[in-house]
Amino acid sequence: MTMRSVMSRRASFLLCLTALSACAVGPDFHRPDLPKNAAYEGQPLTETAGHGVAGATIPQQFQSGVDIPGQWWMVFGNPSLNALVDQALANNQSLRAMQQGLKSAWEQRRIEGAGLYPTLSASFNPTRNKTSKVYSPVPNSNVWLYNVHTAQLNIGYVPDLWGGTRRAIEAAGAQADLQKFQLEATALTMISDLVNATIEEATIRAEIDATNELIRSQRAVLKTVTAEQGIGNASRQDIAQQLASVAQLEATLPGLSLQLAQTRDQMAVLVGVTPNTPLPEFRLEQFTLPKTLPVSLPADLLNQRPDIRAAQAQIQSASAQIGVAIANRLPNVQLSATPAQAVGVMSDFFKPGYGNWTIAATVMQPIFQGGSLLHAERQARDNLLQANETYRATVLSAIQDVADSLHAVTFDADALKADEELLKATTQSMTIARGQLRLGDVSELVLLQAQQTDAQARLAYVQAEGARFSDSVGLFQSLGGGWWNRNDMGMTPAAQKALGKSLVPW
Repeated sequence: MTMRSVMSRRASFLLCLTALSACAVGPDFHRPDLPKNAAYEGQPLTETAGHGVAGATIPQQFQSGVDIPGQWWMVFGNPSLNALVDQALANNQSLRAMQQGLKSAWEQRRIEGAGLYPTLSASFNPTRNKTSKVYSPVPNSNVWLYNVHTAQLNIGYVPDLWGGTRRAIEAAGAQADLQKFQLEATALTMISDLVNATIEEATIRAEIDATNELIRSQRAVLKTVTAEQGIGNASRQDIAQQLASVAQLEATLPGLSLQLAQTRDQMAVLVGVTPNTPLPEFRLEQFTLPKTLPVSLPADLLNQRPDIRAAQAQIQSASAQIGVAIANRLPNVQLSATPAQAVGVMSDFFKPGYGNWTIAATVMQPIFQGGSLLHAERQARDNLLQANETYRATVLSAIQDVADSLHAVTFDADALKADEELLKATTQSMTIARGQLRLGDVSELVLLQAQQTDAQARLAYVQAEGARFSDSVGLFQSLGGGWWNRNDMGMTPAAQKALGKSLVPW
């Protein structure tokens, strides 16, 4: 056999390996389609109820197709809230833990990527040896004692014939994406919880103020009823009923105070500090309701919602794992080379005649593993089916979240408008009662009852006002919260750019 034919066969063998390495067994990733005719509701969106120019009573316009800002909470126009969210993004322990988990997933992606390259290790083995006369019957005894210094390289390479390593890299990259979008979901939940907590604190403070006003009104009624009872115009039963009414209102104050304290404790933990740390106080008049609200199309949710993106990454990981399982059942080749030098004295290193080497190729084919490889492939396929169904359920849940948020924004605006009309009516009734009392047409008791009704209407109004702010928060959250316009990974832009380059697939 000529040298040319030998080289030709070797070249053909290498070309075959290269061709095989260009393919990857298993299914390629495909994102499931959006449900047909997906929409939030049957009627087109216009605007919410409301009027006026400030507070929570303004109408809100729905804008379709606009981008969501990364710092969406700034639309409420509260500098104290903005500073608190910035502090939470920097200090929240749950978010920082997720950031470290993401870095770990990136390192795992790099670990899998190393499988595409040869391995190289070096060893140096100095030995002192003695040979028995039985093996070396030489008269000179000095030959039985000798030194050997061996320096050797171990080179190994496993060609990715079936793409199993590349599928493992793809799966690890998808798991890193999964960690990333779980981090974004954690950040979004943390921000939304914090903004809602500040609104809840403001609402509770307004409820406490309205309840105290109602208690003062009821105590004034009690004083009047007591005086009326003294002149025979009221019974002891009237006094008992009024005492019960005052006590019932006063009994609600400890519960409201407890809610306020627990809300502030929650805010402290979200910010990353202990509950005894001073935090700013919030009141409803410090917030401005956004005049416009974004509404993304259902198809846009596939990219905007971090939970959908996480479910998508899970599909890609499960799909790649099928390729890994298939590749494990196919024959594989392992190439190795061990160039070395063995000398008796160190000065002989790198001199001609002391070198040795071994080149080997091993072909391995699994034959019988108790069916484990077959069942591993079946398990991987079942996992892919499960991931697809989980993805579809996540998409439907996301569409429901947006629809629920839109309904809440719309109907709570109607409720606030009705409560505002009621408050106007009770305030007007109280004004009329004051005028009638000055003219002597009604008793003081009538005015006090009008004041009590007005205070109750005011309590309902502040609750509806707080709900409308929270509904706006819920809509921003259900649309994804603009995480793509924000850096939640705790990395500088340069570090993110460098990371993206290092994670480029094969």
